[in-house]
Amino acid sequence: MEKLIEYILRFGSLNQQQIDFIKSKTTELELNKDDYFSEAGKIPKYIGFVLEGVFRCCYYNNKGEEITNYFIDEYSFVSDQQKFDAQVAATDYIQAVTDCKMLVFSKKDWDALSNTIVDWDRIAAKITQKCLTDAMDRRSPLVSEDGTTRYLSFLEKYPMIINRVPLSYIASYLGVTQQSLSRIRKKIR
Repeated sequence: MEKLIEYILRFGSLNQQQIDFIKSKTTELELNKDDYFSEAGKIPKYIGFVLEGVFRCCYYNNKGEEITNYFIDEYSFVSDQQKFDAQVAATDYIQAVTDCKMLVFSKKDWDALSNTIVDWDRIAAKITQKCLTDAMDRRSPLVSEDGTTRYLSFLEKYPMIINRVPLSYIASYLGVTQQSLSRIRKKIR
């Protein structure tokens, strides 16, 4: 719980009463490896803060291939924010890559924070912006780089999850085949 509060306080100040209110609105949730936090075609139920574990955001392209957009690990928020806010069906999947523990807010509880804490919307907007910026920073350079450079960038940006994520997900994220990824890994060892 303290990690969540530390994270939120990076984006604005709160008094003890507001912090206690936030704590009262969280629920602990555990997901097993391969469980979905959010699924395409369903309305997202929660916004989550990851305490333990790794998630991936993915979708299926028009060829039916699974594409991993990005990974989310400890002490980060995870959500399909736009779909959650609008309460419309998600178009992407958010899947637990490992067993995960998290603190979650339901739509009702998230709205209660917004309606009760004076500066909450501004804090939440800053958190959302940071999450989007992080996702874009991790993704955008991949378009113009070769496979080896993309893999080295992945190692730099996700040093704590390289051994926790299946190679097939990493290959999908990098836009290479699993065989190509194996060759790249052998070449740089």
